[in-house]
Amino acid sequence: MSIDVRTGDPKSPEGTALLNGSHTLMTTLYPPEANNFLSIDELCKPSIQFFVAENDGVPVGCIALADMDGYGEIKSLFVDDAARGLGVGKSLMDTLETHARENGIVNIKLETGDTLYAAQRLYARHGYTVCGPYGDYSEGPHSVFMEKTLG
Repeated sequence: MSIDVRTGDPKSPEGTALLNGSHTLMTTLYPPEANNFLSIDELCKPSIQFFVAENDGVPVGCIALADMDGYGEIKSLFVDDAARGLGVGKSLMDTLETHARENGIVNIKLETGDTLYAAQRLYARHGYTVCGPYGDYSEGPHSVFMEKTLG
């Protein structure tokens, strides 16, 4: 087993397949007004860096970093069910944080679902702590907001 993370294209076949998997999961868990995922087209903006994780060459996960005004925002973290527990999420987070540091982003924020416990544990293991809403977000029954200042 070898997890490799590389820059990806949301519109590539593997990027689209991973994002469609993520979007399908989110729409089964939460009502439409509680889903804050970006569309594939929105993830192609120049201010967003998209990464794909592969396990022995097979795409198994993705994550994006949006360069916002004064902070970075994690978007579209997804790991395929078959690859959960293999360290894919950790590899994606490590790559995203390295990219953020290299590009001068020191504050990272995210919004995740209240029932996405594995994602919340992953973020907490990486040093993210719960915070209040930021940017255009508002409090909601399904949202958990977290942040971290990179050292």
